[in-house]
Amino acid sequence: MKTLKAPLFALMLCLPLLACGNRPQASNDAGGDTSLGQKVREATDKARKEMAVKNISVSSDNGVKVEISPAGDLLIDGKAVAVDDAQRKLLLQYRGQVMQVAEAGIEIGVQGANLGVRAAGEALKGILSGDTDQIEKRIDAEAKKLEESATKICDRLPAMLATQQQLAAAIPEFKPYAKMDQSDIDECRKGHVTMR
Repeated sequence: MKTLKAPLFALMLCLPLLACGNRPQASNDAGGDTSLGQKVREATDKARKEMAVKNISVSSDNGVKVEISPAGDLLIDGKAVAVDDAQRKLLLQYRGQVMQVAEAGIEIGVQGANLGVRAAGEALKGILSGDTDQIEKRIDAEAKKLEESATKICDRLPAMLATQQQLAAAIPEFKPYAKMDQSDIDECRKGHVTMR
């Protein structure tokens, strides 16, 4: 009999939920959110709405916070930097790219919560039925989909880096905070996201 490493780990993570009577339930749709996924989605939907109307922090270096407002203002340590129309356009483009990456990360978090709950359920079925091979294949297939979603974040990074470099050239005050480089993209593609 083959052992289920990842599913059993997911099961152990979900045991407190099962023990407390908060049993995770999958939706009727096999690809839909589980009850835990729905709760995570509700919280992340709130975060998405806040991102749309609040400043986005793009760097925090030595206690200096760098933000871009929804109107395309650049704030360094809470103080607005004077920008012209072309610079504002770049700031808004960069802000949009940061939001897209953040939203993709949020979606992966929801998918991960759903996968954890499904893996726990499948692991229980496998333990009770003794049919762990087929269950492991289904969970591995779901995990592969999650991994593919994560690679889409990496695919967005080159355009974000190019815009960041344009901003650093166009706005000297921004340059010290433009910390992303090609190694961040390379690490993302290797599965080790360590963006500064």
